[in-house]
Amino acid sequence: MVATLRIADRIEAGTTGVEQLADESGAHAGSLARVLRQLVNKGIFEEPAPGSFALNEPARQLLGEGRFGFDLEGFGGRMAHAWSTMLSAVRTGKPAYREVFGRDYWEDLEAHPEIAAQFDVLMGPAGHGAPDPNVLPDPADWPKIQTVVDIGGGTGSQLAEVLRAHPHLRGILVDLPRTVARSHEIFGPAGVADRVTTSGQSFFDPLPAGCDLYLLKSVIVDWPDTEAQAILTRCAEAARPNSRVVIVNGVVPQDPAPPELLMLVLVGGKQRSLAEFQVLARAAGLEVSSTTQQPSGRFLVECRVTSPSPHSS
Repeated sequence: MVATLRIADRIEAGTTGVEQLADESGAHAGSLARVLRQLVNKGIFEEPAPGSFALNEPARQLLGEGRFGFDLEGFGGRMAHAWSTMLSAVRTGKPAYREVFGRDYWEDLEAHPEIAAQFDVLMGPAGHGAPDPNVLPDPADWPKIQTVVDIGGGTGSQLAEVLRAHPHLRGILVDLPRTVARSHEIFGPAGVADRVTTSGQSFFDPLPAGCDLYLLKSVIVDWPDTEAQAILTRCAEAARPNSRVVIVNGVVPQDPAPPELLMLVLVGGKQRSLAEFQVLARAAGLEVSSTTQQPSGRFLVECRVTSPSPHSS
């Protein structure tokens, strides 16, 4: 709620008294004070004097775009209401997001560009999608790679980081047209715009063919088995025999995998153990060739095609 009212931003700008904060945000002062004091009790915000509030480090996470994940009138509200569908998801084994919002999760984002823009920010470098150029299980293999296809790569922050770290590479960003249209905001400042092209499309459609590395970061985890296998199949169809398909996030070495209940209620996706993922990969025409656990804890899985694709040479 305080994220929706932009309380952290108002305090940062110099308004600290609860009466003034309520006046600026259109809130009831007494109720706002109760909420802020509850947050103070939880370690978020401080009250250095009665009725006067200040930021602490946890509260600073609500400044600017950081508030999007908690904005009850935006993306955060979607997440909060989605939890109410848990019972239906458990009963049916399928996401019930449509019961609340009238559309499936991805359709809902497409129908609400302002919500989708908040999602893009949260999945970008300032949120959960912090880019990492180390996306090969064996870093010594980079000289063998010439072209990277980032599938479902959002506005391109991950691809930009890879291209910056490896100047010999060229890249292709694949995501929906609405999303890749904003990639110039990333590629220009990163200095890689001359080495990247975009393909505004669904990753369930045929992918750019004959490239060296197909990157799936935080994609497979968003989908149930049928759709996840379909995405992997598209990769296998596009790949050459010596191409690599690398999965970042969504596969874990332990069995069973973590439950990821939010993925259950939103989209029916899930974390998969390596054993579970291998079943999907083989059905799609891929075989796991190597894995590695990075110092950060991130688990990387590299796959190769198991049979020649129509584009192989």
